[in-house]
Amino acid sequence: MSTYDSLHRQCRTLESLFDTKLTAYARLASSITRSHDDLEASGSSERWADLESEVDELLEKLQEINDQLSALSNDSENPPSQSMLRAIQRHREVYLDYARELRRTKGNVKTALDQANLLSGVRNDIDAYKSSAADSLLAERGHIDSSHRMTDDMISQAYETRAEFARQRTTISGINARMQSVLSSMPGINSLLSMIKTRRRRDAVIVGCVIGLCTVLLFMYIF
Repeated sequence: MSTYDSLHRQCRTLESLFDTKLTAYARLASSITRSHDDLEASGSSERWADLESEVDELLEKLQEINDQLSALSNDSENPPSQSMLRAIQRHREVYLDYARELRRTKGNVKTALDQANLLSGVRNDIDAYKSSAADSLLAERGHIDSSHRMTDDMISQAYETRAEFARQRTTISGINARMQSVLSSMPGINSLLSMIKTRRRRDAVIVGCVIGLCTVLLFMYIF
C-alpha cells in the first residue's frame, strides 16, 4: 500500500496548508470590515483575489487526492484495511468541511468587500461635496472681498469730491472777498453803478408810460 501512504501524506499536507490559507482568507474579511481605507489604495482587493485563487487551487488538489483515495477503498484486488478505510473516510469528511467553510468564507469576504466599496464611495462623495462647498465658499469670499474693495474705492472718491468742493468753495470765497475789496477801494464805481441802475428804472417807466398812452389813444380812435 505504498500508493495509499503517498496519497495519505499528500492529503495531510494539503489539509494543513489549506487550513492555513483559509484562516488567512477569513482574517482578510475581518480586516476589510474594520478598515476604513480605500480598497484599491490599500491593496486589499488584490490580496483577496490572490488568496481566493490559492485556496481554490488547494481545494481542487485536495479533491483529486480524495478521489484517488476513494478509488483505493473500492479496490477489490487489494482491499484496504479497516484503519485505512477510516482514514480515507476522515479525509473525505475533512474535505467536505473545508469546501463548506470556503463557500461560507467567500460569502463573508464578498459581503465585506461590497460594504467597504459602498463606504468608500460614500466617503468619496462626501469629500467631493466638501471640496465643492469649500470652492463655493472661497468664490463667495472672493466676491465679498471684491465688493468691499469697490465700496472702499467709492468712499475714497466721495472723500476726494468733498475735498474738491471745499477747495472750490474756498477759492470762490476768496474771489468774492477780493471783489468786495476792489469795490470798497473805488467809491466812484459804486456811484456809477447806482446811476446806471436809476437810469434803467427811469427808462423803463418812460417806456411804460408811452406804451400806455399809445394804447389809450388807439382805443379812443377805434371807438
